[in-house]
Amino acid sequence: MSPRPFPIATALKDSLTSGYSRTTARADFGAAVVVSLIALPLSMALSIAVGLPPQHGLYTAIIAGVVAALLGGSKVQVSGPTAAFVAILAPIVTQYGLNGLILCQLMAGVLLIVMGVLRLGRYIEHVPFAVTTGFTTGIAVVIATLSLNDFLGLHIAQLGPHYLDKAHEIIKAVPHLNPAETTIGFVALIVMIGFKRITSIIPAPVAGVVVATVLAMLANKIGVSVSTIESSFSYLSSQGQNMAGIPPYFPHVQMPEFQNLTPLLIPAMGVAMLAAIESLLSATVADNIIEAKHDPNAELTGIGFANLFCGFFAGIPATGAIARTSANIHAGAKTPFAAVGHAVLLLVYMIAFAKWISLIPMAALAALLLMTAWRMAHILLFLDIVRAKNKPETAVLFVTFTLTVLVDMVVGVGSGLALFYLLKKVN
Repeated sequence: MSPRPFPIATALKDSLTSGYSRTTARADFGAAVVVSLIALPLSMALSIAVGLPPQHGLYTAIIAGVVAALLGGSKVQVSGPTAAFVAILAPIVTQYGLNGLILCQLMAGVLLIVMGVLRLGRYIEHVPFAVTTGFTTGIAVVIATLSLNDFLGLHIAQLGPHYLDKAHEIIKAVPHLNPAETTIGFVALIVMIGFKRITSIIPAPVAGVVVATVLAMLANKIGVSVSTIESSFSYLSSQGQNMAGIPPYFPHVQMPEFQNLTPLLIPAMGVAMLAAIESLLSATVADNIIEAKHDPNAELTGIGFANLFCGFFAGIPATGAIARTSANIHAGAKTPFAAVGHAVLLLVYMIAFAKWISLIPMAALAALLLMTAWRMAHILLFLDIVRAKNKPETAVLFVTFTLTVLVDMVVGVGSGLALFYLLKKVN
């Protein structure tokens, strides 16, 4: 009996076997342009949301966009930083810093590769619906709450360690909001909501960010202070100078400083599990749209290697992104080269337009996060489970949701799964 092949790059192999024509290349490039415009502000916003400078999100989108696409099991999946990670990564960054986060990411990458090699993909795909709905809605609540700091211009330097502490500090600071930044945040949000009714050629999030950036430039010009990426973040140049904004170049490979890994084991397992669930959920959504079937084990292997590479280039954990994957499909993507193309375009934007990107106001990125939180909250699905009056499912939903918000995603999902199987056994 011949050994089973290593589960890797199955989507790429299938795409090349089917033949790659000029028509396919044009379709992939068109999709890459659309997705790159969506990913640019969102990747930075997600990095900021976890407590890191915006460029780390771009590094992640670029590296994961290439590695996961080429080594994964879905033809149209787009990987990168996602909103689902915010609730679990922010506490890691607060407690252990960027170095600790990178070590968690490297361990998670190894765990994901092991999951793929052991063919665990088909088991992870079947996480109960009440659990996935509970934790995604819970994460959405956390993201929306954290976004209010920049959206309202509250300028709270350090939020508390627990959700209730964060919410309390934000509520206390609301009377001191910045009117200019709040106005720009609301304008960005309104444009993001309404622009798609005008045209679908330009992604609505891009339109919202552009309008907000123009308003911020005008406000700062007349002496009304509005926080931007440039005023909020800086980086060290190759000459050792402190420069405002984001760097106009890609980072070199850098090894993390190794420390005691024991405290990081549980967070690393949480990162790996969330990356696995989110990637396979996104790939399944893609399958339903294009009527295809992804390879779940290759997808785990691909996102595992993506996280390893991201770790060595100062990225943050990556997973399959449902919204960007859907946009990729609707924009005409045919093969993994569309995701690769979007990553290459992000690198071009970063190198060529860093100065202009740095002018984006913080309130606009917060508005983008609020939009993302609303989309991932799945309020109607949440209410459908409650209305179904299935008491075990409803209990699992609320336990997962509540613990995800008040503690973290690992405790929420773990408790939800434990309760689901306990109730299943009892019934």
